[in-house]
Amino acid sequence: MDLSPRDKTLTLIGIMLAVFLGALDQTIVATALPKIVEDLQGVSRYAWVATAYLLASTVLVPIYGKLADMYARKRIVLFAITTFLLGSFLCGLAGEFGTLPLLGDGMTQLIVFRAIQGLGGAGLFSLAFIVIADLFPPRERGKYQGLVGATFGFASVLGPWIGGLLTDYGSGIVPGIEGWRWVFYVNVPFGAIALWFVATRMPPLRPREAAKRLDVLSALFLIGALVPLVLGLSFDRAVYPWAGPVTLVTFAIALVFGVAFVLRSLASANPVLEVRLFADRVFSTANVAAFLLGAAFLSTVIFLPLFMVNVVGVSATRAGVSLIPLSIGTVLGSVFGGQIASRLGRYKGLMVFGSVVLLVAMFLLSTMSVDVPYWQVTLYMVIAGLGVGPGLPLYTLAIQNAIDPRKVGQATSAAQFFRQIGGAVGAAVMGTILATTLAGAFGALGDSAALEGLEAPAISGGELASTGGADVGSAVRAAFEAQADALVAALESPDPHALAAALQASAVPSEARGFILGAAAGARGDAAVTASLAAQLRAQLA
Repeated sequence: MDLSPRDKTLTLIGIMLAVFLGALDQTIVATALPKIVEDLQGVSRYAWVATAYLLASTVLVPIYGKLADMYARKRIVLFAITTFLLGSFLCGLAGEFGTLPLLGDGMTQLIVFRAIQGLGGAGLFSLAFIVIADLFPPRERGKYQGLVGATFGFASVLGPWIGGLLTDYGSGIVPGIEGWRWVFYVNVPFGAIALWFVATRMPPLRPREAAKRLDVLSALFLIGALVPLVLGLSFDRAVYPWAGPVTLVTFAIALVFGVAFVLRSLASANPVLEVRLFADRVFSTANVAAFLLGAAFLSTVIFLPLFMVNVVGVSATRAGVSLIPLSIGTVLGSVFGGQIASRLGRYKGLMVFGSVVLLVAMFLLSTMSVDVPYWQVTLYMVIAGLGVGPGLPLYTLAIQNAIDPRKVGQATSAAQFFRQIGGAVGAAVMGTILATTLAGAFGALGDSAALEGLEAPAISGGELASTGGADVGSAVRAAFEAQADALVAALESPDPHALAAALQASAVPSEARGFILGAAAGARGDAAVTASLAAQLRAQLA
């Protein structure tokens, strides 16, 4: 394949635009979701807006990789971008024409259209790395894959901020169109540019050998395993707990189909993903590392704003801005990691170094307290980004260099798949840890009688990924506000024993109860002093 540097550059620009849109869409919707749910009146189905996209975009990644090994890469890329843009446009139209036949109301329409968007989004990331493997020799791939990794990290962190801006101010762009709809419409012009670059400048990039007939049964088994797996990880734990029958049955179905897929893959001449690839040490090790990297990255993106808003007490805007240093670090780590790997021709040391830096960053983040200064959070996030950055391109590069070039499509998509599954597992596990930690913290406040109305909120990975965890802090504050109301009502009651009974049933520490009772006794009969004491109680609890 003889391409001019100009054509290679223009093709790369088109691919990076597609990656930017796909990565942006994974997080941009989270900020707009509360307004979307309010307008479409679908609060009971809000989590499915994120789940539908996550499900489609994760499950189909390995299938895109296999198709890229069988047909011209250009055709697959054009299909992915076109499907993504169609889904984006339809999402923006959700509910505009009321209830529709088959599609139902606006919220159901949005869920269906998000799944269509995910069908296209699944191909954007893995195909980018596959195309780079075709355009550039192994020695040069690192620096270009570093650019794609930087684009992914930058867009992922920028998403919540842009989503907030469009939701709050987008209604002024075109009168009569709600701001949240621009979260989807904004994809269309940029995606059209990417489509033009790919259609006019990208070569066909045909596979290295004649296409064999795809083993459809292995693809069906793989889908049958991945759909219940992703669903099980995304369930609302308040409704479907980990040990509940629905969750266990879901994972059991995934296991059965997973075993069937492995057996079919071993027996098939052309499975959708060759299980024998895992016998390669580089392939298996890099995918495990990509899984863990995805878990660490998405967990940080989800939980840092939650910590900043509900613990440190900053505004939602400042919490979103706190992720920008992570983006900067990721961009720098990805770009320089790819450049250094291309210059040296070695990358194992860079991957180990990045992992160590990320481990240090996670330890530093775990030491943050309620009074952590903003500059310190910024520093820690830059360090985390520098640790994440090199892994985004280099694990994929290691896999491509170790695998038969005829199988580079499915091998590359496997790395993307494991990174996305890692993010889903990380969000689910960390959400459970947070819920358990909150329950334990509430339990330490006193006996069960003192905790009435002060239960820890149930948290699921899917909910956190789709809402940013905004409900966690509000649930805790609501519980304390309810206790403050009960104490103030008892303080103002004519019954002299009412306050003592209310304190006994509250989460107020025992050492503070005597002080409150003494102050209340001194204030009895004086309305002004009683009002002042009531205000102090509210300030401390609410």
